[in-house]
Amino acid sequence: MRTVDGRVAGRRGQATRQKLLDCLSEMLSSSPYRDVKVIDVARRAGTSPATFYQYFPDVEGAVLEIAEQMAADGAGLAELLEGRSWAGKSGWQTAQILVDGFLDFWKRNEAILRVVDLGAAEGDKRFYKLRMRILNSVSSSLADAVAELQAKGRVDQDVNPAAVAGALVTMLAAIASHQKGFTSWGVKQAELKPNLALLVHLGVTGKKPTK
Repeated sequence: MRTVDGRVAGRRGQATRQKLLDCLSEMLSSSPYRDVKVIDVARRAGTSPATFYQYFPDVEGAVLEIAEQMAADGAGLAELLEGRSWAGKSGWQTAQILVDGFLDFWKRNEAILRVVDLGAAEGDKRFYKLRMRILNSVSSSLADAVAELQAKGRVDQDVNPAAVAGALVTMLAAIASHQKGFTSWGVKQAELKPNLALLVHLGVTGKKPTK
């Protein structure tokens, strides 16, 4: 772990650096990204702006650090589908596990994902690549699942596995970031998950689930 000027940060410096990141994460949960200033992050962490600049070039640089950590955790989403079957009742369970895990991940990282989405939408390649790292961890697994079913003759040959997987993951991400909005349509969280799992199951297998 190094400082901005290339010096190796000691244990105390690493603790200070992590505290600054933790405070910034908390602030992103309650304040618009553009309103967060270095002086406010430093004050919340009980240190000075000069100390902040020892570890990060600016707020955006620190946000990217948090996003990198989150994207690394997001790679674990692929494990939700590891070794799981899409046949029969197992397929319904797999769809539910994926939806539960995906929505929970989005909820836990809502604040930083909102910033990542904003940066990606504005054309910042750094944020775009981080977003794609998260989505790719799931889309690759889904594409493999569709291709496997296709090879067994359970999915039509004219289906493009990558296209289906990409569409499903994009849908999951859009819904995950809009979870609170569903209440305005009279949809409870408990009702959202099974209906979303139904769409995922249909997308992968082309069939209604066996419950």
